[in-house]
Amino acid sequence: MMTRSGQVKFPCQSVTWHYARMQGSAYQTFDPLARLRSAATAREAAGLRRLLIPRAPGDTALDLASNDYLGLSGDPRLSEAAAAAARTWGTGATGSRLVTGTTALHARLEEELAAFAGAPAALVFSSGYLANLTVVTALTAALGPDVLVVSDGRNHASLIDACRLARTRGVRVQVTPHADTAAVTAALADRTEEAALVVTDAVFSVSGDLAPVAALHAVARRHRALLIIDEAHSFGVVGAGGRGAAQDAGIAAEPDVVRTITLSKSLAGQGGAVLAAPEVTQTLVDTGRGFIFDTGLAPPAAGAALAAIRALRADPGLPGRARRSAARLAGAAAELGLEVGTPDAAVVAVVLGDPRDALAAQRTCAAHGVRVGCFRPPSVPAGAACLRLTGRATLTENDIRMASRVLAIVRDHCRNTAQAGRNTI
Repeated sequence: MMTRSGQVKFPCQSVTWHYARMQGSAYQTFDPLARLRSAATAREAAGLRRLLIPRAPGDTALDLASNDYLGLSGDPRLSEAAAAAARTWGTGATGSRLVTGTTALHARLEEELAAFAGAPAALVFSSGYLANLTVVTALTAALGPDVLVVSDGRNHASLIDACRLARTRGVRVQVTPHADTAAVTAALADRTEEAALVVTDAVFSVSGDLAPVAALHAVARRHRALLIIDEAHSFGVVGAGGRGAAQDAGIAAEPDVVRTITLSKSLAGQGGAVLAAPEVTQTLVDTGRGFIFDTGLAPPAAGAALAAIRALRADPGLPGRARRSAARLAGAAAELGLEVGTPDAAVVAVVLGDPRDALAAQRTCAAHGVRVGCFRPPSVPAGAACLRLTGRATLTENDIRMASRVLAIVRDHCRNTAQAGRNTI
């Protein structure tokens, strides 16, 4: 329907679409996608364009990009467990956890997760991202409007988004410098709010360093705050048998500690979970929108995760092998003169600076048969674009040597292009 002003208004919509306007004898049309194309062009020029690159069956590239830290993806035990769950329960959960989406398999998974991790209780979600989102928003709502959230400056996007959602309801969020316990102490000591949460990754997803979780817990307890630890990159890799950073610090069962994990990294499947006191998990069941209104984890994913926990329990040496592989990769990069941190788990960051350099380096690695991650803003701060390599329990000596050879090619390209006056590979 055309209005008198020359606007097109679609039936059953309250929004008017400014599509065409008569001017003299010609129509001037509005292109609704022009700005999106312009923004995409700008991202391309800055080296910030992202692409989906499908993996093909039989791909023989050396994979140093995935989060399959224990090498369990494709393990026959997990595949058979997923298939058995599909045969028993079907391919989907069929509903939310509170309707039909909780099976005996989900209950068994939660029981074994809690027992393995040394946690009082566990609650399974369809993703780790959703677990983080739900924990922060539900707990800040349950604790009342007068709440402070103290968040590490390098926390994962899921925690950042959770804090942003909490802020829309009046919660105050204070971001502190990375791994700065003194800054957290000051934020908690100076607060006027009655309740507080301290939120941190355990192992940070790009830099690969370990948060001072024991010290943070001591600070949080002293100032009557809950500590939320995202163990996505530490569970299965850090601590005795891979039981996580909180267990390694001796705080896993403490009532003021809430942990989130993912089932998609070390456990080689899909989904997430919250490990916490029963009072916390029940609060999420009662009030957590990301739990109440989401379809439950598919039974095949639950079956695979359960098999992964049992595989890890049967081979407690897997986490140590993953950490040693990461240390070897970092050592190879350091010997080549590349900027690399010391990994505390399985993540190794090789910093190149400019996002265009990192993207070109990733392509160079791929051309030589090695798949690596490429992290650029906003995943990392400006000027800190990097290649992200991951250690894996199943990497061989030949794999490490191949990675070293390809990193040497990257280094040489960097030096040559820098000398030519253009810092691009």
